[in-house]
Amino acid sequence: MIAALLLAVALAMDAFAVALTQGAKFRPDVRGGLAIAATFGVFQALMPLAGWVIGAVALIYVEAVDHWIAFGLLTFLGVRMLGGHVGEEEAAQALTGRALLIAGVATSIDALAAGITLPTLDVSPWLAAVLIGLVTFALSGAGVWLGRRAGDHLGEWAERAGGVILIGLGCKILAEHMGWI
Repeated sequence: MIAALLLAVALAMDAFAVALTQGAKFRPDVRGGLAIAATFGVFQALMPLAGWVIGAVALIYVEAVDHWIAFGLLTFLGVRMLGGHVGEEEAAQALTGRALLIAGVATSIDALAAGITLPTLDVSPWLAAVLIGLVTFALSGAGVWLGRRAGDHLGEWAERAGGVILIGLGCKILAEHMGWI
């Protein structure tokens, strides 16, 4: 359960960073902030389920190395987030209508990849998806609110923290499956 919560927080960081920037640059009203939070939350909840289906189907073929795949995917996503450039395009324009839907997909691609690793965690994929969606909704809503008040200086650091968490989860999965812990 802790691993699923950490995964949810890590995956929500890019959406949080985009929401923070949206709040700082465009100052959406409450309705606009809720639309951003809901869109990001829904996409972040659905994408891991799609990834989980892919992972569950492929797991029978790669079960002997699934921990290495999980480690590699989570580390790749984490390193990508450490670069601090995830979501830059989405944050450059006000997110409404079609742009909001595109941003919802763009910020949740990492959740699709992370969903492939769900069979390696000891958690229901449905519970993980709900947690990911709720955490993303809450953090994105908070990001818009905080951005309206503090500016977008925290977004890059939030992404980097998410990257560190993803790399840590990948290392944990590898260490458990290798019998190191």
